[in-house]
Amino acid sequence: MGERIGWPAALFSLKCFAAAMLALFVAFSIGLERPYWAFLTSYIVAQPLAGAVISKALFRVVGTFVGAVVAIAMVPPLVNAPELLSLAFASWLALCVFVSLLDRTPRSYMFVLAGYSACIIGLPSVDTPDQIFTIATLRVQEISIGILCGSLVHGIVFPGSITSLLLSRVEGILRDAERWTRDAISTKPVAGLDAERRRLALDVTELHQLSIHLPFDISRLAPRVRVVRAMQDQLSMILPLGAAVQDRLENFQSAGGTVTAEVTTLIADVRAWLAEPGEDRAVRTVAAQALIDRCAALEPEAGPDMDWRAMLRLSLLARLATLIAVHRDCRDLLDQMISHSRQPVTPRVAELLEGRRNRELHRDYEGAARAAFSAFMTLLLGCTLWIGSGWSDGGTAVMMAGIFLALFSAADNPIAPLKGFMIGTLIASIVGAIYGYAILPRLDGFPMLAAALAPACLVGGALMASPRWGGIALPAMMGMGSPALLSASYVNEFAGFINGSMAQLIGIWFAIVMVGLLQSAGAHGAMLRTVRAGWADIAARANLRTPPDVRGWVNRMLDRTALLAPRLAAVGQDNGKPLYDALRDLRTGVAIGELRQLRLDMPPEEGGGLTGVLAGVGTYYGSLDPEAPEPAGPVLLHDIDAAMDELSANPVPSVRRDATLGLVSLRRNLFPDAGPYRRAIA
Repeated sequence: MGERIGWPAALFSLKCFAAAMLALFVAFSIGLERPYWAFLTSYIVAQPLAGAVISKALFRVVGTFVGAVVAIAMVPPLVNAPELLSLAFASWLALCVFVSLLDRTPRSYMFVLAGYSACIIGLPSVDTPDQIFTIATLRVQEISIGILCGSLVHGIVFPGSITSLLLSRVEGILRDAERWTRDAISTKPVAGLDAERRRLALDVTELHQLSIHLPFDISRLAPRVRVVRAMQDQLSMILPLGAAVQDRLENFQSAGGTVTAEVTTLIADVRAWLAEPGEDRAVRTVAAQALIDRCAALEPEAGPDMDWRAMLRLSLLARLATLIAVHRDCRDLLDQMISHSRQPVTPRVAELLEGRRNRELHRDYEGAARAAFSAFMTLLLGCTLWIGSGWSDGGTAVMMAGIFLALFSAADNPIAPLKGFMIGTLIASIVGAIYGYAILPRLDGFPMLAAALAPACLVGGALMASPRWGGIALPAMMGMGSPALLSASYVNEFAGFINGSMAQLIGIWFAIVMVGLLQSAGAHGAMLRTVRAGWADIAARANLRTPPDVRGWVNRMLDRTALLAPRLAAVGQDNGKPLYDALRDLRTGVAIGELRQLRLDMPPEEGGGLTGVLAGVGTYYGSLDPEAPEPAGPVLLHDIDAAMDELSANPVPSVRRDATLGLVSLRRNLFPDAGPYRRAIA
């Protein structure tokens, strides 16, 4: 905690306080009915990085506006049918939660906000449906003031740049990737490779999250998003390629043999180049190409007389050459990012940037549907209890339950953050009571109000910057924006304050209960769905006859790997083997893509053997059970070896080479403990 609350946290807290006071002053000055919404919003959109504040502000404006429109459309025609109105609000919130969970970017906040903004505006308006348009307009104005003030202060006063953070992270990730590759291709075992592999997968995902905010960054020298996307693609290829080279080397050693002296020298030179790739792009490119040429020169010719060791050597050298090229491309893309130029720094960079699209992510439809159903039932049951009880502040409890279900729907276990919000709300209620009935009645004028709020707001803002305390500090700051404290006409009414605070706490408690009943699967269920989705993806890809999208496959599987790591930790399971298996599945999918492309390039009558292998792989992965996975059977191994027999005798050299590479990869991934391949005797 002491490390977190230093000068950066203090500066962040000062900016949050300045934005909140500016928003509150503007709202009071123009006579808005509920200025506390401006205060709350300024804290909700607060982020240390200016670009993240601006992007979140834009998403919040859009989400608030859409939610207001939906509330205006729902309340007047359904106000006399509370059952239908409750059903409409619950359905809208569920739809927004479902879409937000499929988006899986910071942009998903826009959908969440559209869902609960309709509840915020619509539920308190059921007693005055004729004023719904006025109420919605005022809420949009109040929230927009908070957004604009937050964006202004965080974007102008010592702004934190996403560009500088992104460039720093990319440089660090490249160094880590080069170190991991050096260790992976070492002819001697290196400890800690699994941890470095997991970190690289997480780093690629982090780059994707940062790049979402890049178009909103205040820096004029921000790199283009498609350059970051190209960097992600190349970094994504390092894992399967490095793991493939590592596997081939380990297979040589496990068989009691060693690689040749020429290959050993080549690997040493590659590791030396990775240790010092150099800043001069021309020199670096020449050195990389020389290493690639040496790999090609040492490759054995693919043919019917190849034994298993020759096949492994071909696979080792081919994957090593591609790995060198990928590292060269990563360094060139870094040069492109720091050049601040739209002109490609090399012809290869121009190729990498051509036709660049968004990164493919894993989509958990089942998990999104479960969370949406949980939000639906929570709001519907809450409205039923509210209507049946006749409690005047029951709408506040229902509204809070809907808000928090939507906010934490993406969490595998929403109960933990919900408990943090309950603690923060309880703290805010106690502090708010002290302010409301011991301090605020003695104040006169806005300057005194700002001075009185400063101690609590500055401490809370500093704690918001801490990952450990942020989950409690944010709801505490939101509680400080209570309508009983910061309204246009302050009234010292203790009963109303207590009633409102109790409604908030009951709403959060109700959300915790409903989550426990409806989303009990938690991290374990999410982990099983992620693993099952990867296997289903492989099974489907194996039987397609269209050109393979290897880049999209690698991105999705790396995203799944990044999702698995924290979930395995959450359930207390050793994450070494499951993540290794995920990486094996990633390499299997790449090999499937290579074989599918080879089948498309071959005459149809020559692709029968590949079709049988791919169909067998699809059948195997389609039948796997995440709770008890079975190894691949001997029939599939026989089909792979038969395809090797057939295609190694093909008259076209490129077909022989590509088939050997793809089938060797598939054999090593699915049958790592199988004996060496032996050609069938004619």
